[in-house]
Amino acid sequence: MGPRPLPTLRTPMILLAALNLAILGKRLWPWQQVFSLPGDGTTGIDPAITLLGYIGLAFWIAGNRREPVKRALSTGAMLGVLAGFLLVAQTLFAARPGLVAALHPHLMQVGLLAASGILWGIAGSLGLRATRDVSIGTLAGAWSAMVSCLMAATAVLVEMVRAVSPPLTQDPWKQYEALAIGPATTQALVNSLNSATAFLLIGPLVGGALGLVFAFFGKTKRA
Repeated sequence: MGPRPLPTLRTPMILLAALNLAILGKRLWPWQQVFSLPGDGTTGIDPAITLLGYIGLAFWIAGNRREPVKRALSTGAMLGVLAGFLLVAQTLFAARPGLVAALHPHLMQVGLLAASGILWGIAGSLGLRATRDVSIGTLAGAWSAMVSCLMAATAVLVEMVRAVSPPLTQDPWKQYEALAIGPATTQALVNSLNSATAFLLIGPLVGGALGLVFAFFGKTKRA
């Protein structure tokens, strides 16, 4: 028997991104009303485009056949799952402050974000160790963050669907435009969409940057 294939989580990533698209499409139906959201509809369109980008990147990044690269991505993916649970917890604490009423909720959320970032940096350092290439360390950090942030975005979108109450009218989008702030349901919708997009876009950039920093310092210590 040959060696077991290294799990880069490409297929679970693609399926999870597709599931997020389905949740998003269901919540934003009828789709023609999306253009009534802030930014001429970009609030609703941005997460959908980003999720499609995740599917494409999963095919491209995790499709690398070089063994050292696959090892680096596999390590990043495993650390990304661990960091993803931390981000999901952070999302739940933000949505339900009562869960950490006895503690300082803001410090708890910052601590979870920081711990996730450290795990992404470690993924970059281990990616460097596997390939001796700083750029692969950066890629491992970004891939780790993509795994984590997709998990966090899923939690945000699920909370968005669970928490929403039936709208008072059949057109909450127009209701949002008519009011300076908008009703609570529409505000919650917009905040959830913005949070999901922020996770999906900013997370991999931060992960790549931390992977680069950790990989660079790891290379310096080895030199």
